[in-house]
Amino acid sequence: MNPSFLAQTLAGKTAIALPYCLPNGTHVQVMDEGIIRFEPKDPRDRQLDVVLSCGIHGNETAPIELLDHLVSQILNGELRVRARVLCIFGNVEAMRQGIRCIEQDMNRLFCRMPEVEDGQEARRAAMLEMQLMRFFSRSIQDGKPRLHYDLHTAIHGSLIEKFAIYPLPPHGRNFEPLQVARLAAAGVDAVLMQSTTSTTFSFFSSQYCGAAAFTIELGRAMPFGQNTALDLNKMQGYLENMISGELPECEVVPAHIRLFKVSREIVKQSDAFALSIDAHMDNFAPLPLGTLLAEEEGIQYIVNEVDARLIFPNPDVSIGQRAALVIIPAQGYAR
Repeated sequence: MNPSFLAQTLAGKTAIALPYCLPNGTHVQVMDEGIIRFEPKDPRDRQLDVVLSCGIHGNETAPIELLDHLVSQILNGELRVRARVLCIFGNVEAMRQGIRCIEQDMNRLFCRMPEVEDGQEARRAAMLEMQLMRFFSRSIQDGKPRLHYDLHTAIHGSLIEKFAIYPLPPHGRNFEPLQVARLAAAGVDAVLMQSTTSTTFSFFSSQYCGAAAFTIELGRAMPFGQNTALDLNKMQGYLENMISGELPECEVVPAHIRLFKVSREIVKQSDAFALSIDAHMDNFAPLPLGTLLAEEEGIQYIVNEVDARLIFPNPDVSIGQRAALVIIPAQGYAR
């Protein structure tokens, strides 16, 4: 068998290429290193336009392996394509080295103006933005539904294994229950609705491309080949159906789905910043009232929210970036 698209990418053998057709008529084009686009043989078959991305952090291998499997299914003629699909393997060099990032956290580098001294990951992020704008511009022109699922795994363990971050919608729009219900069909058990702007890949596609976009966490980051304990069958089936042009029309959000919203970000302001809690605490761990979260140059961050929980604790972020999020239960879908 030929090497998979992921194997070719890691070997440095994917680059911009002329489009071609599979024996079943599906149109294929490699857009750049680690980026491949598929389109239906008959344009009338196209039901929606979807971006599936992974590897924005190079050591989050479960979604990388999942997306590579889907790409292989398409290339081998095992999966019918009835959508325009853009598949993105994000931080290729970090994937090669099995590390989270080379210079900077790529998922903090979107929605910004390019700078002369931009490093490798910042330049890659800018190129990914260009690819999304180019891909979704046709979706907007043709009036097709636009979706972007940016697939991740978390640094820490989590009391809720599979959860999604729903970026703040563009001005004048609310969070959509339908999108949350669809995530439930994909095996997601909780959704965190953001209350502020962000610099993530999914926020970019939501804000600037009008896509229904999500950052989706699928368990804990493990090395390649060590994800057998993680059950992604629901997510795989859901994405296969999406590629085949099928989206579930869910009328009701299942009762088990838990909704949260961000109460506040704990931002590292200086090198004096220090977490006062276990930096390896599980995501969604409860925070009792009065808990001291962190200290910094005489400032104390204390829990004053009822039923608060913590996600993404990380004291090693750069100055000016969030070191943790305090979240609370959400009661509805308004912004």
